[in-house]
Amino acid sequence: MAGFAPLALAGSLDVAKGAVGPLLATPRRPRLGALAAAATICGHNWSPFLKGAGGRGISPALGATLVLAPEACAVIATGLAAGRIRHESGFGTFLSLVALFPVLAVTRRRHGLLVAACVAMPMAAKRLTGNRRPEGRLGLTLVSRLLYDRDPGTP
Repeated sequence: MAGFAPLALAGSLDVAKGAVGPLLATPRRPRLGALAAAATICGHNWSPFLKGAGGRGISPALGATLVLAPEACAVIATGLAAGRIRHESGFGTFLSLVALFPVLAVTRRRHGLLVAACVAMPMAAKRLTGNRRPEGRLGLTLVSRLLYDRDPGTP
């Protein structure tokens, strides 16, 4: 609503926020870097400044994966972009989170799976919990939130 410049600035700061923890952990401590990524995404998703509400963790995940596993950053960005083109960015992001596991298992083995879990799990949890209580049928709501990041019947 404020325009492109504030959006670009805020988005850049969120990406940088995601990169800080893994950078401070250094490559010598990959597990700490993955846990720092998870902590940053959780803090973004359930902000104490917003009384537990928050974003979906995409921008901090991009920053964290840029440091920890750049190929994961490419997977997330590709899923987001493909989703935007198809007007289904929630579904595109969901597919990218699923794709993180096989891609990082091949490229980074066990450490890659840890990074995938530390990035994807808090993002999936936020999608399921949302920022408000579910209305209507819980099962349908949870499936819609997980796949499309929205409640059933909302555009």
